[in-house]
Amino acid sequence: MISPRQLTALVILTLMWGLNWPMMKFSLRELSPLYFRALTMSCGALFLYAWYRAQGLRLWPRWERGGGEWRAIVVIGAPNILGWHALSILGVKELASGRAAVLGFTMPIWTVLLGALLFGERLTRRTLLAVVAVAAAVTLLASSEFAALSGRPQGIVWMMLAALCWAIGTLLLRRAHLTLPLEALTIWSMILSSLCLWAIAFTSEPWPAWQFSGPMWLALAYAAFINYGFAQTLWTGLARHLPPATSAMSVMAIPLVGTLSAALLIGEAPHWQDWAAIVCVTAAIAAVLLPPGVLGRGGRKEVA
Repeated sequence: MISPRQLTALVILTLMWGLNWPMMKFSLRELSPLYFRALTMSCGALFLYAWYRAQGLRLWPRWERGGGEWRAIVVIGAPNILGWHALSILGVKELASGRAAVLGFTMPIWTVLLGALLFGERLTRRTLLAVVAVAAAVTLLASSEFAALSGRPQGIVWMMLAALCWAIGTLLLRRAHLTLPLEALTIWSMILSSLCLWAIAFTSEPWPAWQFSGPMWLALAYAAFINYGFAQTLWTGLARHLPPATSAMSVMAIPLVGTLSAALLIGEAPHWQDWAAIVCVTAAIAAVLLPPGVLGRGGRKEVA
């Protein structure tokens, strides 16, 4: 079960990542998506490197036979950082930020199903309840946008692929035998991913003018130092130390924060489906976070 400290980190993470979705959509008005990711991820990684280096944390990975810690960085970082962040920003460019967040956060469904299919993880009644509740929330939130979504199939594809990459990365992180500190793993995954993003952006997007408005600079600072500087480290710790189903389902409030905050920041007004989805997401979170005896019949405990 989740500890009070993990619950606090989860609440902070939910607010940080939830607000980040409309902030990303706003930023794409003045900067192309891959350059946006490359710039903000690079700044976030350098900030974290300096921060943890000042604290004396071992950051340089060891090279051993078979790649050692560098191999773990590449294997885990490729889907978890590069895949998710590159594909999701392309999806945000095509879709409303709130709807893109909802489609991206089908990740918990993929995490649970892939865990059962590839690693033989047991699907309990609690987990199945959470999956059904999340699926209902996604359906509700997407239902009012079906007409618009059908006109932007590439956006749907980007977000589904991004969710699948994130799910694979979460499972790999959970099952990895790491000797490198989690902070170092996150930093180097971001550094290598940002180098790839700079290269892809340089070959596929026009070179930016690098002249932005004041609000745009604030949005870039938020993306670099909040989204990457702090939130990514919080998520890595949660994903590493909680069961995959719990860590995945527990962040399902993030697209709701993104959807509702988008109404205030960029004028994407929520519909009745958004409010109904809140009930579904609350049920999913409760299914994986409440003590075992709470949901059991007649007070009988069940193990999730």
